[in-house]
Amino acid sequence: MNVPNKLTVLRLILVPVFFIGYQIRSLGFASASVISTIIMVVCYAIAELSDLLDGKIARKYNLVTDLGKVLDPFADTLSHLTFFVCFFGYGIMPAWTFIIIMWREFGILFLRMLMMKTGKAMPANIFGKSKTVFYAITTFLAILFVTLEAFAAPGQWIGTFRTVLYVFFSLAAVASLLSFVTYLKDIFKSKALSGMTR
Repeated sequence: MNVPNKLTVLRLILVPVFFIGYQIRSLGFASASVISTIIMVVCYAIAELSDLLDGKIARKYNLVTDLGKVLDPFADTLSHLTFFVCFFGYGIMPAWTFIIIMWREFGILFLRMLMMKTGKAMPANIFGKSKTVFYAITTFLAILFVTLEAFAAPGQWIGTFRTVLYVFFSLAAVASLLSFVTYLKDIFKSKALSGMTR
């Protein structure tokens, strides 16, 4: 297994650690919230860094593999959904945005499996790229909110920050839905799946 794939595996390992870190706050002891936040922030930072590095290393040193092509998007989906489950449980992610994003991610995984049968790649589109940007910004803001709540004094900023988060979660969900619809439209237009037996 090459270095980029090892970094992707590291990201997969960090996902349950992040979730365990989130659950620690529910234990109720004095420093539970602080410990929980530290674990979440560390896991998030390492996961984002490894995600950035694995792609750059793979492209720079021509280490792109079939395993990496499958493993990397799977790690992305698993990490994003885990982050969003925690944010929903924390009460800062609206239920409707979580449902749309979850359906979209499982839908895209299903489409990727179908496209792999045809030997064709999923076509990229602007909404897919926008979705990735909104996921990244929203996750960063949510982690920042959780951190500030754990270490900063409460105040009016909480309500304002929650409103900002609602806007970004909404934009992420809309971009997510539009990217899925566009993917479907492009696939049907290309007739890439027309040769599949039914």
